[in-house]
Amino acid sequence: MFLNKRKLALTLVLSCVFLSGTIAQEIKVQEDIVDHKVLVLNGRMVRLPIYKNHPKHTVNLIELKKENTTPVFDEDWSNTVFNPYWKKQPTYPLELHFEDEAFAAPVEHKMVVTSRYGWRRGRPHRGIDIDLNTGDNVKSLLDGKVRYARNHRGHGKTVVIRHNNGLETVYAHLSKYLVKENDVVKKGQVIGEGGVSGNARGSHLHLEVRYMGKSIHPEYLFDFAEETKIRSKDIAVTRKWITPRSHKSTRKSKILVYKKAQDVVEDDAVKKVYVVKRGDTLYGIAIKNDIEVSEICKINSIQYNSVLNIGQEILLN
Repeated sequence: MFLNKRKLALTLVLSCVFLSGTIAQEIKVQEDIVDHKVLVLNGRMVRLPIYKNHPKHTVNLIELKKENTTPVFDEDWSNTVFNPYWKKQPTYPLELHFEDEAFAAPVEHKMVVTSRYGWRRGRPHRGIDIDLNTGDNVKSLLDGKVRYARNHRGHGKTVVIRHNNGLETVYAHLSKYLVKENDVVKKGQVIGEGGVSGNARGSHLHLEVRYMGKSIHPEYLFDFAEETKIRSKDIAVTRKWITPRSHKSTRKSKILVYKKAQDVVEDDAVKKVYVVKRGDTLYGIAIKNDIEVSEICKINSIQYNSVLNIGQEILLN
């Protein structure tokens, strides 16, 4: 009995010494924290403590409330599906908020847009084409996380980056990947090299901007001039700016940015479209819709003798 009491007393003393040492160590570690670095890991914002004069300390990651991200950032995350939102329909106008006032140019030389968002050769062109040479560096417009980095039909080697506000940017026709899926990237970071992969006519960067699966006219959000300005920190996107047939790929659209949903004026008249049926001709379509053949050709950037395909959409205004 006496020995058991001695053992118990010794155990209590050792426990107290260990506990006091642990508490002292924790206090010392807390005192040595001089700053924190915020990172995005696996879709979540974390704070990484920076210690003073203790480079060998084991650091715990502290999970934080994601103040700079929207719920859309985490939703429908997929590394294998190009558009994971295909079953969803967003409400309009889409409301976006940007923390930055400027974006990083996706190429290292002067940006030359060779084809714009809009109707092109009887089909929708859902992004803009920026001139580059094969092997040129391609950079991320904003901070974000790589959701998709693989070959996509038509686009070839493609990188999709999701940004903190839920917006996604798509970089297509690459010749080489320099990031992998789930990598966290910074604004201006090189993510790949330009090329001609996929269905590309000459080397160029095909750049798309998407929100919840809907392509947005990139020039409505970003000014692709030397200053690389984001047009507004708050932007309301109406149906007009997610509809390629409302624009022409051969010319720059007139930009009027709505900053809030309540500011939207419904000037987004939906274009009248005729769907080609078996036996249709340009002359017959013109007669039915009281429009000149020359006007149809001009609107759709086609020739008088262009071959019409069943199911093809022809703009009439």
